[in-house]
Amino acid sequence: MSADSFDLCSPIFPPPPPPPALETPSHSSSKKKLYLSIASSRSAVEGDYTEPRSLLSQRENSFRKDLQWVLVNTYVPSLIQDGPQCGLVALWMAAQLRQPHLNVDMERIVQTAVTRGYTAQGEMFSAENMARLVEEVCDCKAQLLSGGLSGNNTTAIITHLWEKQPVLIPYDEDFNHEPCRRGGYRAHWAVVSGVLLGLEKGSLSEEHTLPDPTLPWLSAAVDGSCACPIHCSGVKETYVLAKQGKSLRYQLWTLDSIIESNKQLRTMDPQRANDGSRYVVPEGGVEAGLAGQALLV
Repeated sequence: MSADSFDLCSPIFPPPPPPPALETPSHSSSKKKLYLSIASSRSAVEGDYTEPRSLLSQRENSFRKDLQWVLVNTYVPSLIQDGPQCGLVALWMAAQLRQPHLNVDMERIVQTAVTRGYTAQGEMFSAENMARLVEEVCDCKAQLLSGGLSGNNTTAIITHLWEKQPVLIPYDEDFNHEPCRRGGYRAHWAVVSGVLLGLEKGSLSEEHTLPDPTLPWLSAAVDGSCACPIHCSGVKETYVLAKQGKSLRYQLWTLDSIIESNKQLRTMDPQRANDGSRYVVPEGGVEAGLAGQALLV
């Protein structure tokens, strides 16, 4: 039989199917989330100190007046997440502070995360993958802190914030968005952009601070005028200013509360794990991927 007759008479097999397409995060929902409804009727308050000052004013009685209170914050724009994108949205907010000239958009962040296999639905259960993603889309170094956020890592976080650079921290989110301890069932990401230090009076020279025009007990650190006072023994209380993807507003948390929440991230919510969707979870689970870890961006 000739080659030509073989070609004509042999069965023609269909071409192999194309490889499966990468799963893109789903943004549709039959029921609009409450936080989306609330955010749609509000707008973010801009400015490094405008909203933080208002927050502190509302909680003025919470702060010891025998301490010297010094605030450092750099405004990050707000973005409401659509689906389980808290980590990617927190990264976007950090990118606007860290590399504003790059105009990093959410579409690029999402597509890069999906393409690299870091996420399926928008979730980010690996701080290590988050660090890789930050470096790729923001074109800057991300320092991964691990082994818990106390001790030297606390010093690193406060120093980074004092230098007006953002920190990405995973934690368990309570219903009011504050840190809680649910064993990882409500794992969430926040971007921290500011720090409020309660110091023994006289720990920081007044020449390095500017008094607040409305709160006489508060001052702001003068840009670049002094080293972070975390290395002195005068630091008595520490708060952080954070944003996350379910609210346009800044929130003020004690640093200890988010450290405690972060270290107990252990398990993915069984309801989510069994909801029929595919999620990218690292070997060792949520505990290996998130607990005791944060990113200095």
